[in-house]
Amino acid sequence: MKRILILIPLLFLLSGCSGNWGWYVVDPTTTNGASNLRFMISGAYYTILMSVTAICISVVVGLLIALPGLSKKRGWRAINRTYVEIVRSVPILVLLLWVYYGLPQLSGITLNVFWAGVLALALSDSAFQAEIFRGGIQSIGKGQYEAAQSISLNYRDTMRYIILPQAIRRILPALGNQLVYMLKMSSLVSVIGMQELTRKANELVVTEYRPLEIYTILVLEYLVLILIVSAGVRWLERRMNSSEA
Repeated sequence: MKRILILIPLLFLLSGCSGNWGWYVVDPTTTNGASNLRFMISGAYYTILMSVTAICISVVVGLLIALPGLSKKRGWRAINRTYVEIVRSVPILVLLLWVYYGLPQLSGITLNVFWAGVLALALSDSAFQAEIFRGGIQSIGKGQYEAAQSISLNYRDTMRYIILPQAIRRILPALGNQLVYMLKMSSLVSVIGMQELTRKANELVVTEYRPLEIYTILVLEYLVLILIVSAGVRWLERRMNSSEA
């Protein structure tokens, strides 16, 4: 984090290396630069809110889709594979445009840009979450199921109290990666007008005509967000591992 903070003033120093660079547009020591920075940073609220909402929905949907894939019945497994393969094969930008422009015509339900973005991100990610959960649950030894049967636990309680807690510990790094992925993919929602980080930067480029400087700050914004998320996931991993020990 300290290195990132050091990089920001260095970027402004680079302005003296070329007359074509204008770091003054994001210089926090000037009134206009500080205003531009506040404008860009304000998009972080919707980026974070949209990503966290989408990841929560995708985890729930992914788990529900993963369970049929564990069944011994071919029909249930077919439902899992069909959903995963169809959703996973659609590019997220295409899915986003379909949800925002096509779904209202198909269902008659009008979605604002926020919920269209959340739905598209959650649907796209749910297929990956389903595979993560399926792999995590299948990694639990059969002895755990046998132990649950020996104390007369039903399927739901076995999953809730024995299998899922162990599986979540194992798949936590993968879940963290998906949250990072979600933060990055949320930038695509700017194409339908969502006022998140990328949209704010695009609007500022139109008014200031300084894409290099503005998009450099945008890169740093995403970098800081992702480093914070990664540090949080690693802390949670250590916490869960220490409690298990």
